[in-house]
Amino acid sequence: MNESGRRNALDGIRILDCSRVLAGPWCTQTLADLGADVIKVERPRSGSHPGGDDTRGWGPPFLRGRDGQDTAEAAYYLGANRNKRSITCDLSTPAGQALIRELAAQADVFVENYKVGDMARYGLDFASLHAINPRLVYCSITGFGQTGPYKDRAGYDYAVQGMGGLMSITGERDDLPGGGPQKVGVAVADLFTGLYATVAIQAALRHAERTGEGQHVDMALLDTQVAMLANLGANYLVRGREDGQVPGRAGNAHANIVPYQVFEVAPDANGQAQHIILAVGNDGQFAKFCEVAGRPELASDERFARNQNRVRHRAVLVPELERILKTRGKADWLAALEAAKVPCGAINNLAEVFADPHVQHRGMVQRWQHPLADAVDLVASPIKMSATPVRSDLPPPLLGEHTEQVLHEWLGADAARVAQLRAAGAI
Repeated sequence: MNESGRRNALDGIRILDCSRVLAGPWCTQTLADLGADVIKVERPRSGSHPGGDDTRGWGPPFLRGRDGQDTAEAAYYLGANRNKRSITCDLSTPAGQALIRELAAQADVFVENYKVGDMARYGLDFASLHAINPRLVYCSITGFGQTGPYKDRAGYDYAVQGMGGLMSITGERDDLPGGGPQKVGVAVADLFTGLYATVAIQAALRHAERTGEGQHVDMALLDTQVAMLANLGANYLVRGREDGQVPGRAGNAHANIVPYQVFEVAPDANGQAQHIILAVGNDGQFAKFCEVAGRPELASDERFARNQNRVRHRAVLVPELERILKTRGKADWLAALEAAKVPCGAINNLAEVFADPHVQHRGMVQRWQHPLADAVDLVASPIKMSATPVRSDLPPPLLGEHTEQVLHEWLGADAARVAQLRAAGAI
């Protein structure tokens, strides 16, 4: 149940999460928000190795503890692991592998993002765990999937953004200053793969409920990145391939809609450059924009009256709009365009984002009580559900914080069994 006392959507679903870094943890964090009992399986500390998910050490910044000093908990890790419990288990040891098989027998979902073949060497692949638990939903997340010529390659978001075409359509036009390949500011291939995996797991759970049969969910970063090409991928397949036209970088412009881009407006009182986003989505909105701009004749010009013509005559229209937008300031334009219901927006930095009254009203920052700090602010789940709100009762766990608790709840392990597992190097 969530903190309001109401049930969560995925109450009763047990997830054994052997994933690390971002795509897998992003998937399981969403499932945890929805109420699943997500057990994060992490490498124990050993020798000079700090143990745990690699992202625990991906800082600075690190969480500042009650003594004002940095802890070992990186902000990166904190942002992808809320509402989970952590246990330590060494998958490289026979005892650790046996323990995971024992836990998998009690689980509904198993998530891993090891290289293809690694889990089979441990006896923890889909076939092995399916034999133990036929209803288990087993999700593998890799760079290139379980099959194909690249299956044995390690896959990373940055490389996949390049291989999957995203960097060929992101960034300023090649003929303008600053042109050239550009990655997105966050690891979108990882994040989207995590979200697609979340959807697939829930669909597989529904199938398992009806039939008692689990299945293997094979998620690949490159597959997801290709799917994310969306309308530009469709543009190429429907006509570009036939016509020999390959979509390229368009900067802040839109390939199929005009005007739909960033425009510079008049500078602020200190002479600093200012910009707004103008996102005209249809012909009616363009006519409204022209009225606000004091240029109604543009909307009746045959070259610009319809979007398809505006796209064809982009090179004529956009320079004229650039001249018009520079005649007024940011606040003036935003107020007038919003009043006329013309889609537009400011370009905020992160300080402005989290100070925005609407972002605050929507509760997109949550404050957590952490074992090492009294108040930790983290970005909240965007999911709003009226009957089964997301949970927010478990802060991102410390390494192995819940090992004994989980072994007792899932396996009925007593203190002697836990001590035996420690002695065997399993935990």
